[in-house]
Amino acid sequence: MTIDLQVRAIQPLRQTFARVAAYTGDKPASRYLEATLGVQPTANFHYRPTWEPDFELFDVRRTAVRMADWYALRDPRQFYYATWTMARARQQDAMEANYQFVESRGLVQKMPDALRAHACEVLMPLRHAAWGGNMNNCSVCSRGYGTAFTAPAMFHAMDHLGVAQYLTRLGLALEEPGVLEAGRNAWLQDARWQPLRRLVEDTLVLQDPFELFVAQNLAIDGLLYPLVYGQYVDEHLALQGGTAAAMLTAFMPEWHDESARWVDAVVKVAAAESDDNRRLISGWTLAYAGRAQAALAPLAELALGEPGAAALQAVREALDARARKAGLDL
Repeated sequence: MTIDLQVRAIQPLRQTFARVAAYTGDKPASRYLEATLGVQPTANFHYRPTWEPDFELFDVRRTAVRMADWYALRDPRQFYYATWTMARARQQDAMEANYQFVESRGLVQKMPDALRAHACEVLMPLRHAAWGGNMNNCSVCSRGYGTAFTAPAMFHAMDHLGVAQYLTRLGLALEEPGVLEAGRNAWLQDARWQPLRRLVEDTLVLQDPFELFVAQNLAIDGLLYPLVYGQYVDEHLALQGGTAAAMLTAFMPEWHDESARWVDAVVKVAAAESDDNRRLISGWTLAYAGRAQAALAPLAELALGEPGAAALQAVREALDARARKAGLDL
């Protein structure tokens, strides 16, 4: 008996899901597009939210920004759950290697006591600012519209939680557990932290999800992360013998640079949609960047002393350049 094996090419009837083909045409799509396009619920809601009966559960009217297609706000990183978790797992492995290196070389013990105490004084209250970023991005996800916009916001929320956890672990590595309580007390009572705390708490009650996106992810984070983890940790603390602190916070500046690509892309596309959008987003950026700069002025002085004001101004100029590149009028 002989067996004749032949190759048969079987053409699929469809190249991708119908909901994706409606945006891209009937051609093979990436996993990111398949996990993003056409996923937002749009009809057949059973009830209106009792806490906001004027809106549907998912409603474009919750923001003053108007988009013909909310799926246009795509993430250049092409993050969906699998790719996001894989990227963060790789970064977690790198951070674990940093901790092992710092512990094996005794780098924390080699830091001067005064420098270690100052690092904790500057960094520990920021655990609570990161928690505010987590809550705000959860709100963007909850109140926003379109999976391309809301799904990365949820990833961003969990990234903020990760930042808070890394800061907690840093505090435990540098000092005793009491340093966490001291950071909480400073956040609640120290006059130097109250402007930033007030700004964070004011953003917690913003109702417009896109305004909140601009306030938290563009304005506050756009100034806070370059100032603290760039100007203070990398440019000041590390040069004074705080290499251990720089290694144990390496995730933060890397994450901010990566996520800035997403933030800038969303702002650029939304601002290009219409003149009304551009004016609205530009006004929000100016308002919240100004508030964030004023709120961070005491922190800049605490961290860097007299040069802090110049460092904060340099960070603000860099943020303004980012916003102009994204098409905003500042």
